[in-house]
Amino acid sequence: MSTVVYDKATRTYPGGDRPAVNELDLDIADGEFLVLVGPSGCGKSTSLRMLAGLEEITSGSISIGERDVTNVAAKDRDIAMVFQNYALYPHMTVAENMGFALKIAGVDKVEREQRVRAAAGMLGIEEYLDRKPKALSGGQRQRVAMGRAIVRNPKVFLMDEPLSNLDAKLRVEVRSQISSLVRRIGVTTVYVTHDQTEALTMGDRIAVMKDGVLQQIGAPRDLYMAPQNLFVAGFIGSPAMNLLPATVVEGGVQFGASIAPVERASLNGATGSITVGVRPEDVIVGEVAADATTMTVDLVEDLGADGYLHGHIELDGERHNTVARVSGGSVAAIGDQVSFRAKPSRAHVFDTASGERLNAAIPV
Repeated sequence: MSTVVYDKATRTYPGGDRPAVNELDLDIADGEFLVLVGPSGCGKSTSLRMLAGLEEITSGSISIGERDVTNVAAKDRDIAMVFQNYALYPHMTVAENMGFALKIAGVDKVEREQRVRAAAGMLGIEEYLDRKPKALSGGQRQRVAMGRAIVRNPKVFLMDEPLSNLDAKLRVEVRSQISSLVRRIGVTTVYVTHDQTEALTMGDRIAVMKDGVLQQIGAPRDLYMAPQNLFVAGFIGSPAMNLLPATVVEGGVQFGASIAPVERASLNGATGSITVGVRPEDVIVGEVAADATTMTVDLVEDLGADGYLHGHIELDGERHNTVARVSGGSVAAIGDQVSFRAKPSRAHVFDTASGERLNAAIPV
């Protein structure tokens, strides 16, 4: 069993005024693909490095399988790490790079070559085995780095932003390759990224972090449809959720002239000022109307099949940036004013002070 357990794992750097990772509790199942995501400085890479044995744990513990590895040296944890800079030896061929760790471990040459060729076949890089890294593209180098990890048959794969050096098109291609490959092999994987699109498309579960604290963990769809707090609501989803000040009224919650239908029974007795969240695809735009909030269009993105209106609305004298998804070809022009409403039963409601979610999950 290659389960991974963080038990109140904490890392405080010398001289730091707060922990980089604060009492992290995570149970990762055998064979699961877990993505750690969050903005720069949130503690995700530190959490990964703690598991790898590259960062000392100040308090708490980490286990791999049934074994407590808190004080075990990195080389003895039976993990394989893939870095964002590939870390390939430039003077070695692809085959030599992939088999180097096996050579150091004393694996005989015949078995080493068999394992290297098997991994190269999985990754589609057999024809590059005799080349040096400088003769490869970025995507090919990343696959070599993956192959070097695969040949070791580790208990856990650790990946620290492995796609950040690739261009946008190649990132999409390689992330699908990594995702399918890891699931085919069945090795427990912890993957770190700041890109929430990567997180949503790759992970079995996503763990969202902020300031060293775990904010929410769950399946990608769960985090998208039921963010537990304002931070997760604003971070997960691209473009981001519209978050607006609102008031609980009869029939729902009101922002500007619009009322989003929400059952009051689901608001845990909340009254007065709250925050309403509306995903761009859940916005209804139309002609300006007395019973709808008015949005001024500042930027138009026409993507063909659909498009996005980026604009702003004025609420109580304050400007709030907003985004609405519309059908392609039916977009407005910059400077136009349109109505901004939430689709029925698609509003997310949060306590403004605590940031915690109030209403139930939005149905799929």
